Amino acid sequence: MSTQLFDLTGKRALITGSSQGIGFALARGLAAAGASIVLNGRDVTKLNAAADSLRAEGVTVDVLAFDATDHEGVRAAVDGFEAKTGAIDILVNNAGMQHRTALEDFPADAFERLLQTNVASVFHVGQACARHMIKRGAGKIVNIASVQTALARPGIAPYTATKGAVANLTKGMATDWARHGLQCNALAPGYFDTPLNAALVADPEFSAWLANRTPAQRWGNVEELVGACIFLTSAASSFVNGTTVYVDGGITASL
Repeated sequence: MSTQLFDLTGKRALITGSSQGIGFALARGLAAAGASIVLNGRDVTKLNAAADSLRAEGVTVDVLAFDATDHEGVRAAVDGFEAKTGAIDILVNNAGMQHRTALEDFPADAFERLLQTNVASVFHVGQACARHMIKRGAGKIVNIASVQTALARPGIAPYTATKGAVANLTKGMATDWARHGLQCNALAPGYFDTPLNAALVADPEFSAWLANRTPAQRWGNVEELVGACIFLTSAASSFVNGTTVYVDGGITASL
């Protein structure tokens, strides 16, 4: 009975930005729990390579290429997939970017790109999928937040702002859509060894600082996000709504 709560057999999950890094790890993890997978990104070559990798492991995979910042393009892609292939039961809004510059020198165009990629995409894809989920009276949406949802660090103030917005947009989704049978929550990774953090991982001084700052005393491995994501996308979280779950080695719990 307890394991059935986490069984995703028969469910289909769309993960944005899933050709590499956290998105790909979550796609593989949800597949291991029984879900069929829809990979998304803008680079079709990278998407197809990621899809082939999962298919080699026996995973049922579709590829849905679209730009998550393009409202009309997102709507057309999601509506077309639902009509032609079938229901998207789970959405993981993972697409995101980073730009590191001191706030006083931060370029305005980079700030706008961060807003579009990290916040607007959550709205665009969330709304497109929710329209169908609402009709069915069920759906799971997980928005990828960050340790920066709660904390700030020099050089990434606009990123911090976007991830704070993701948490509040998640609350808004839950407030509007829980009545329709949807559970909308956020998953907030701490510092993980991903392509987005490659420059920091390669910096011995930063890695030493991180080990001293984090109670777990290390970088996270992307596979360590999978359990929380399965919880938030399965029947186990049927009355969990509008919350942000931190998977961060304890960094938000300590001074």
